[in-house]
Amino acid sequence: MDFTDRVHRVEPSATLAVSNLASELEAEGKDVVDLSVGEPDFDTPKNVKAAGKDAMDAGHTGYTPSNGIPELRGAIAEKLQGDGLDYEAGNVIVTPGAKQALFETFQTLVDEGDEVVLLDPAWVSYEAQAKIAGGDLNRVDLSPYDFQLEPALDDLAAAVSDDTELLVVNSPSNPTGAVYSRAAMEGVRDLAVEHDVTVISDEIYQHINYGPEHVSLAGLDGMFERTVTINGFSKAYAMTGWRLGYLAGPEDLVSQAGKVHSHSVSSATNFVQHAGVEAIRNTDDAVEEMVDAFEERREFLLDLFDDYGKDLPEPDGAFYAMLPVDEDDQTWCQDALKDAHVATVPGSAFGTPGYARISYAASKERLQEAVDRLAAEGYL
Repeated sequence: MDFTDRVHRVEPSATLAVSNLASELEAEGKDVVDLSVGEPDFDTPKNVKAAGKDAMDAGHTGYTPSNGIPELRGAIAEKLQGDGLDYEAGNVIVTPGAKQALFETFQTLVDEGDEVVLLDPAWVSYEAQAKIAGGDLNRVDLSPYDFQLEPALDDLAAAVSDDTELLVVNSPSNPTGAVYSRAAMEGVRDLAVEHDVTVISDEIYQHINYGPEHVSLAGLDGMFERTVTINGFSKAYAMTGWRLGYLAGPEDLVSQAGKVHSHSVSSATNFVQHAGVEAIRNTDDAVEEMVDAFEERREFLLDLFDDYGKDLPEPDGAFYAMLPVDEDDQTWCQDALKDAHVATVPGSAFGTPGYARISYAASKERLQEAVDRLAAEGYL
């Protein structure tokens, strides 16, 4: 059987390799502390689950308009307008997960050989989706700057040119938890306008923020027509398994991306979209409670590592921290899993060797257990 070049361009997921090894150990009866997960350890809010059930009972189980039900597209537009963005319902495509929104955007904007600029460490799917679309990667390393973008703007300016087709910005960031400053975002704006570059602004962790101002690129002067805003329901509303996300952009982008959407997934699940309306409009207290818990765990985890002499860059959002480890981070993560039964993700999976991504979407007891095990086995 012959396989396409686009498939051969993509490497197997390093996170999947960690997950598979963790599953093997658990099958052997080992107690694995899994700090590799990229999802909240909270249940979906009860009112959102009830809305989904009510929608099924009301018969909302068939196809919907491809770009999403009017109620949800309207609710998303209202939410974005509250963020200071000039989106209307017609600027929105509802997708089965934010990853699908990203896929449709890459497929719409990136041709064979087009340059895509990533800020490293970068979520693994950006690289994969750029390669599937045929893009060539140009990567800017933020690790010398504690993963912040503002001090790296000169490096970004050296990378972005008239040949750049797409720049991907993710704030708050997976895997670092960094939240980029307004000055950093204005620097991105200046480069995008100067070189006529389209920017993906991935804001999936927007609401998991511990204080810094969240800046949406599409709200900056000159950026509405050259920004695709990506967001979704998985992280803020603990709805990972519901598969619900969206993209928002100028009408011409929505028109073209809508072709990819309609011919691939048709639409997001009907009753899930109705649950999404409830999530946007009636979950502020549940979201705040979850974010408060993550912030408390962040402080707890950083203190634990500090006790062992490990100084980690403090994340301002999401629920990840980057632990400096040996340069061969893949071996470190595999051995730490085998010896200490603690699952993490190697930084090289995100384009930045020498780190392990730690997820603190786990209880304090499990975080304590994980750090104690790593220390006992000589990994700290």
